[in-house]
Amino acid sequence: MSRLADRVAGVLAGAAVGDALGGATEGWTPEQIAERHGGEVTGIVPPYYPDWRTARPIAPYHKGDGHVTDDTLMTHALVEVYAHRRAHLDAYAVAEDLVPLMIGEPRWIPELEQEALILQRVFLAEKWIVARLHYGHVDPREAGVGNIVNCGATMYMAPVGLVNAGDPRAAYREAIEIAGAHQVSYGREAAGVFAAGVAASMSPDASVETVLEASLAVAKDGTRAAIEAVTTAVRELLATSPSPSTADVRRTIRDAVAPYDTVGPEYRKPAMDARLPSRTKSIEELPAALGFVLAHDGDTRAAVLGAVNYGRDSDSIATMAGAICGGLNGLDSVPADWRTDIATASRIDLDAVAEVMTGVVRDVLTADAEAASARAAATTSLLDD
Repeated sequence: MSRLADRVAGVLAGAAVGDALGGATEGWTPEQIAERHGGEVTGIVPPYYPDWRTARPIAPYHKGDGHVTDDTLMTHALVEVYAHRRAHLDAYAVAEDLVPLMIGEPRWIPELEQEALILQRVFLAEKWIVARLHYGHVDPREAGVGNIVNCGATMYMAPVGLVNAGDPRAAYREAIEIAGAHQVSYGREAAGVFAAGVAASMSPDASVETVLEASLAVAKDGTRAAIEAVTTAVRELLATSPSPSTADVRRTIRDAVAPYDTVGPEYRKPAMDARLPSRTKSIEELPAALGFVLAHDGDTRAAVLGAVNYGRDSDSIATMAGAICGGLNGLDSVPADWRTDIATASRIDLDAVAEVMTGVVRDVLTADAEAASARAAATTSLLDD
């Protein structure tokens, strides 16, 4: 396997396993997770409620048992859009290609244990793009305006980082453009920063530090402040305790990100001003994910499990942490048993998705290189005049 194929597969597998493991603990506190599972989660676990079909507040979703959630469904749908266009995307691609996939092509939905439309699984903030683009015919570049501000656009932006491998600023710009069809404010901003982090993780000389530097180089407003707060707090923890407990890492990250998170201390009972646009706030998921990547020095397994046991929006946090660590370390850093069991349980072919995306990345990077060469020649000619 080439280095490019290895890193692409690592990003997509890391995201999928983070999603599947984190889905089982989503919405709960670390204490509730430990009580339900007899300690910290160390791998694939069953649903929080055995009677998941009728349990509230999460029915009718079969979370756990290796089932991926909407994070992976949307990520793979975006891969399909890239495979169709084999070029950089914009907001119009969301309207013309992604939305039709969401509403027109049934596929196996693991959490529903049946074939259904992606639309029937995604959260209301993701249904928004269908309402706005398909039914409302809103300008795709502005369709995200008015949506609740959450991590919905960020969770599936890893492919944007892949097609901009090694160029975080380009990844940021493309993700900001795409996410305009879905999100606004710090929800859109986080999508750009996450894509930049994935792109940075793909660089030949990438490290945890270069990923954090690239993320902060593009981040704006509350998103930047939240990432700085979390990474500073984690560095201080590591300086005083080189091998901190997982509980200390979780508390450190949560305490640092809390002032920027609008949801509030009780995840299932959002504050009255939760998820509203703001220049000073941030989604919780991305800064937390970067915190776990830093705390565990890019170790894919440890960072994913840290996010899984964090609770709250654990599937999205683990998705982001897994993607970045997978980009840094490649496919073998994602435990093989997790990959196999999740692919079987969710009826997805992770290898096939990675192969398709690798081909797309090769095509796009080749076209970019040719365009850059032509641009350089034209610039030289102009300057010579």
